[in-house]
Amino acid sequence: MSRHSKNAKAFLKDAKYSEWHDATFWAVREKRDNMAHGLPEWEQLRQKASQIKLHTLSHLDEYLEQFSAAAEKNGAIVHWAADAAQFNEIVFGILSEHGVKMIVKSKSMLTEECGMNPYLEGKGIEVVETDLGERIIQLLGQAPSHIVMPAVHLTPDQVGELFEREGISSEIGNHDPTYLTYRARLSLRNEFLTADAGMTGANFGIAATGDIVVCTNEGNADMSTSCPRLHIAALGLEKVIPDYDCLAVFQRLLCRSATGQPTTTYTSHFRKARPGAAPMHIILVDNGRSEWLGNPEHWQTLKCIRCGSCMNTCPVYRRSGGYSYSYFIPGPVGVNLGMLRDPRAHSGNVSACTLCLSCQSVCPVKVNLGEQIYKWRQMLPVWNAEPAGKKILCKGMSMVYNHPLLYKAATGVVKKPFHSLKTDSDE
Repeated sequence: MSRHSKNAKAFLKDAKYSEWHDATFWAVREKRDNMAHGLPEWEQLRQKASQIKLHTLSHLDEYLEQFSAAAEKNGAIVHWAADAAQFNEIVFGILSEHGVKMIVKSKSMLTEECGMNPYLEGKGIEVVETDLGERIIQLLGQAPSHIVMPAVHLTPDQVGELFEREGISSEIGNHDPTYLTYRARLSLRNEFLTADAGMTGANFGIAATGDIVVCTNEGNADMSTSCPRLHIAALGLEKVIPDYDCLAVFQRLLCRSATGQPTTTYTSHFRKARPGAAPMHIILVDNGRSEWLGNPEHWQTLKCIRCGSCMNTCPVYRRSGGYSYSYFIPGPVGVNLGMLRDPRAHSGNVSACTLCLSCQSVCPVKVNLGEQIYKWRQMLPVWNAEPAGKKILCKGMSMVYNHPLLYKAATGVVKKPFHSLKTDSDE
C-alpha cells in the first residue's frame, strides 16, 4: 500500500470530516462553473491562455532576458538562482546586507518549494506569513493543504482555539470567523509596521515592462511592500509572460478558476521601489524548471498558473485531503510536479487518480494533467516502484488474457451464441 493510500485511509476514518472536506471543495468547483458559464467566450479564453503559455515556454530564454533587462531599467536588482540552495543564499545575503531581523511575506509556493522559511529561521531571521491561511498553518507548524486555500482543512473552532493559545484572540470561546479575521488583522498590523523587509511571490512577470503582478484577496502583498523599506520578489522562470495583453487573458481566468470570483480583490503591480526605499530585488528561480522544459512528455506541466481548480474538482483530493500526498503541492498538478522533482520519492502519488480527466477539463490553461499521470504510471516498473499486489495482479491478468481457454474458464463463458441467451424480459 502506497503512502497516499495509507494516509487517505486514515483521513477517511473521520467520515463526517471527510464528507465536509469533499463538500467544501465541490462548492468551490460549482462556483467556478457558474463563472465559466457566465462567459460565452470561456473556452476561447482557455485556448488563448494555453497558446500563450506554449509560445512563451517555447521562447522562454528570450522572454526571460527581456524581463530582466526591463526590470533593471526600472531600477530593480535582478538575481538568478539555479536551485533552492542558491535561492535561499541570495535571500539571506540581501537581508544580511540590510540588517534585517524580521521579514513579512505574502503567500508564495515557491518559497515553500525551496524551504526558505526554516532556512532563514535557522539563520536567526524571523519570518511572518501574512496571508491569513498561511499565518494559521505557520502557527500550527503545518504545511499548506491547498495551494490557494492553505488552511481550508481547519474548522473555525480549531482556528479559534489556536488564536486563544497564541494570545491573538481576547474573547475565549468566540470562534466566529469574522471576529477571528478581525483579531488576526490587528495582530498582523504590528508585524507590517515593524518588519525590516517584505517579500512577495508573483503570479506573473511581464517581460515587456519588467513588472511583477501579485493577485490577492487580503491586500497583504500591498502591506508587505508598502511598510518595510525593502521589497524582495521571487518567481519561478515559468511565471514570465510576454505583455499586458497576455495578462488580460490570464486575469479573466485565474480567479474564476481558483475561487469562483470574477477577479481577486487586489491585483497589485510592482515595477520599482517607492521613493526613499531600498532598491527592489527580483529573484528568478530555476530549481529544475530548465530540465523539466526539456522533458518531451511532461514539459506542459509548466503551463500551470497555480489556480488550484484541478484540486477542487479531483474526487481523490476531495476525499483524501492535501496531507495524503507526499509532495508539498497536492492534487493532480502536485502529482505531476512531484514526479518531475523526484519520481522515486513521489511515485506513490500516481495511484491517487481515477483517470476521470476532470482536472484537465477545468484547467484554465489546458494542462493535460490526467494524461501525464497515466504516462507516469507506465514508468513505475522502470523505477521498481509498482505496488507488489498490483504487479502480481497484472501478471495473473496477463496470463488469463493471453490464454483463451483460461479466459473462458475464468469468466464462465458459455458456448451458446449471445443472441440466443434468454433474459428476464424474454420470459
